Amino acid sequence: MFKGIDFFPHGTKWDVVGKRFWFVGLSCMLALVSAILIFGRGLNYGVDFKGGALIEVRSNSADLDVGTLREKLNKLGLGDVQVQAVGGAKDALIRIAAQADEKTQGAANIKVREALGEGISIRREEVVGPAVSAELKRTGIIAVVVSMLGIFLYVWFRFEWQFAVAAIVALIHDVFITTGMFSALWLEFDLTVVAALLTLAGYSINDTVVVFDRIRENLRKYKKMPLVELMNLAINETLSRTILTSVVTSLAVLALYLFGTEVIHGFSFAMLFGILIGTYSSIFVAASMLLAFGVKRDGWTGDKVPAGAASATATAKK
Repeated sequence: MFKGIDFFPHGTKWDVVGKRFWFVGLSCMLALVSAILIFGRGLNYGVDFKGGALIEVRSNSADLDVGTLREKLNKLGLGDVQVQAVGGAKDALIRIAAQADEKTQGAANIKVREALGEGISIRREEVVGPAVSAELKRTGIIAVVVSMLGIFLYVWFRFEWQFAVAAIVALIHDVFITTGMFSALWLEFDLTVVAALLTLAGYSINDTVVVFDRIRENLRKYKKMPLVELMNLAINETLSRTILTSVVTSLAVLALYLFGTEVIHGFSFAMLFGILIGTYSSIFVAASMLLAFGVKRDGWTGDKVPAGAASATATAKK
């Protein structure tokens, strides 16, 4: 009878929390390097955040060769020019980086129209001004902050405030270091990357909550076990699930990165690196932060009802 295949060894006994100072130290070093890069070097903002022109075109005859069109427009010396296939094979969207002023921007648009030739017609032309790009940047920051706040409230409701603060520290760790990687490699940072960071936050908190849930179960089950040993047990019990889930998810995102269009490369790279750093934080950082913020054993032994866990405690008493 076929019993399946084990891809990860059972009964692991990693002393993660015991060596927490090494792992937290590594995280602090990565966060410091990311801070230096982000606030020193800055980010390579895309058209969404820098402003520029947006031109939608359609081929009047044959299908558009996006690669050839991109090479032709990049030779015009207009800075960052992006060409994205949209809709059918004959449609494309051209993004031109913001020029020095409105006159220069108009001249750049004329150059692009002339380079397109007679076989391609312009369906729509818009200019993304500084005010619009600044608004997009502001709303992107607000979206990340609001998502973090929502996650904080959810974890606080489900567990206790120590769990919520530890989860947010781990999430900020993931998002900040991923953003720092974009600065280090000077990859384009646009709205698709912001979407990837939001997706990463949801993915990472899912892994962290699984570990926290097992820690909570062990706090109820092992009344006298030392906290370091208890947390190590919880991490090792969920280790197989955490790593295998990350590997499977990474394979799907890797396929997007390798075979997807250039438009989603930023999104897929952010997800790939983010899954790696998110898995690291769920295993090596989150529980250590929980211990640092002083999780209390008496909150799970019936002497005190944790925030958001009243119904669970009542059920356990019955």
